[in-house]
Amino acid sequence: SKVVGFEDLGMEAIYEFTVEDMPVTVAVDSEGENVHKSAPLVWKKKIADEGLLPA
Repeated sequence: SKVVGFEDLGMEAIYEFTVEDMPVTVAVDSEGENVHKSAPLVWKKKIADEGLLPA
């Protein structure tokens, strides 16, 4: 890692890390799309389309 800002703050400084092979889920993207709001609607539709919900 390397300090990229506010080095004088010690552990509170801003650090840059290089990360490899780390799967992640982006909860809120750069355009404000929020997976916590959008995903439940998508998955409810997929589950309903598969007939997995009781009638």
